[in-house]
Amino acid sequence: MTEVTTGIGWNLNDWGRAYRNGADARGLLLSTRNAIAADELDANGLPRRGSAWIALASEEQLTKQISYLESLKASAEEEGTVLPLYGVPFAVKDNIDAADFHTTAACPEYAYEPDDDAFVVQLLRKAGAIVMGKTNLDQFATGLVGTRSPYGAVNNAFNPEYISGGSSSGSATAVAKGQVAFALGTDTAGSGRVPAGFNHIVGLKATVGAISASGVVPACRSLDCVSVFALNSRDAERIYEIAAQFDPADGYARSRTMVRNERIQTLGVPADAPWFGDDVQKAAYEKACEQAVDAGFELKTIDFTPLFELASLLYQGPWVAERYAAVGEFLKQDLPGINPVVKNIIAGGVDGTAVDAFKAEYRRKDLVRQIQSIFKTVDALFVPTAPRFPTMADVDAAPVEVNSQLGTYTNFVNLADLCALSLPAHMRTDGLPFGITVIAPGWHELALTNFAGQWQSHLGLAEAPVMLGKKDDASVVVAVVGAHLTGMPLNHQLTSRHATLLEQTLTANKYQLYALANTVPPKPGLVRLNEEDLKCGKVAGNQLIVELWRLDQAAFGSFVEEIPQPLGIGTLELEDGRLVKGFICEPEAVASATNISHLGGWRAYISSLNA
Repeated sequence: MTEVTTGIGWNLNDWGRAYRNGADARGLLLSTRNAIAADELDANGLPRRGSAWIALASEEQLTKQISYLESLKASAEEEGTVLPLYGVPFAVKDNIDAADFHTTAACPEYAYEPDDDAFVVQLLRKAGAIVMGKTNLDQFATGLVGTRSPYGAVNNAFNPEYISGGSSSGSATAVAKGQVAFALGTDTAGSGRVPAGFNHIVGLKATVGAISASGVVPACRSLDCVSVFALNSRDAERIYEIAAQFDPADGYARSRTMVRNERIQTLGVPADAPWFGDDVQKAAYEKACEQAVDAGFELKTIDFTPLFELASLLYQGPWVAERYAAVGEFLKQDLPGINPVVKNIIAGGVDGTAVDAFKAEYRRKDLVRQIQSIFKTVDALFVPTAPRFPTMADVDAAPVEVNSQLGTYTNFVNLADLCALSLPAHMRTDGLPFGITVIAPGWHELALTNFAGQWQSHLGLAEAPVMLGKKDDASVVVAVVGAHLTGMPLNHQLTSRHATLLEQTLTANKYQLYALANTVPPKPGLVRLNEEDLKCGKVAGNQLIVELWRLDQAAFGSFVEEIPQPLGIGTLELEDGRLVKGFICEPEAVASATNISHLGGWRAYISSLNA
């Protein structure tokens, strides 16, 4: 069994590797919890001012969850299934219910203890994840600044003089500090993207209704989304695939629509981007555009007028009335924990009329039709996550104005039924993070995460390998080892099906590779060795180079039909323990083949032939 350490700074892949290497979940999770407590809690065991946390799980709460995890593990072993998030800690924004924790929405007087988990928390716990605690936020999820909380303004992970962004401030900074592998936020006007951009992490805002909002304190119920923060886009994608299950109890939940795994190539950029005096942010975006072109993407200048007009409707139109419908009557009380800025904003929800609401909805529909035409000319929008990076002092001086500016590229997304992914870019010239956001039509989440892989690879940013458990029907990841590799004769069978290259990696040390006789074009055969023969040293295994490609389900089916005997598709084990679909070969075919395992991969063999 491995020595117990902490999981600070670990992504999903790191946690999975630790458990595969024998780490004890109880010891590892408790030590991680105690490491967080040492940084975040005061002598009385309460979160310090500026902390990401409103409530960190006690050792008793953690022990209770670990007991549940052990029962899940026993059931999974009995059924022959896996827990894709076994023992992975995550944080929950404190407007999302988690049983055994109070929900405060960052207002102490509003606090209640829910009987059950929110639907999304329930799904993640059933997958093996552990709630490490509840995180701070702009009160009632009203704000993009991260300062509107009686529990204190959340410190930016890079520089406490600058805002962390909101409203999901605590969830974003907990991930940025490496305290949890991922976190849940909410996103109505940008709350799941702005703090990601300000803290150099990934923020995924899925299509409205894709992830259930049951058990979430509403902001604008018709627009609210549960968002995902992660250290890399592959982790965000994995959480999305687990969390995006239809919830019949949520009237706004929607069943996922099958969308072809399209490749993003043409990016729309704003013709006249406002920067509100932040020239450093402007320069960072210009550099990001240059990098996008260098990475092979095409930029197309777009008139953002309908997008900006739609954004203005969110707070200047009748949708503020939804916020009043949720908590307005509560805020009418004169309670010390109520933030005055939040109270004033939501109080404006009673000013409109039903006629105003219909007029605004008519205008929204007209603008959405114009926006849909934009996506006939570009695959996605490529924008700064925020047009400026304000300090705490900037927000104190003009709290409403600065907040409004931060929603320039976020407020319109849910109103237009789009999905979005905030990604780290390079650091600004002053050392602060800069983030870009890619925005696409609804249900194009996989296209966004595939773009993210290309983007981060080009910039040299850390991107963990894909965490693969049970995949949904939308796509399949397949490992190729020979003639289907990039640049090889049969690679067109993948690219013609719009497959996306995810990564190059290695198999587990359990295989041998053969050059098959009399195949055109030349093809290899990959054979898995017998476990008992490996253990007793009768044969030696090899780690071999493979590429992972993603195809949608229909494309995968037609791809498999083209595979000739003696080859086929089976299950392949990678060096880090992941299981993927991959090429296998019938053992009889290697009798006349040449063992080329010592070369480490097919490219080296082809190079040796050419030499």
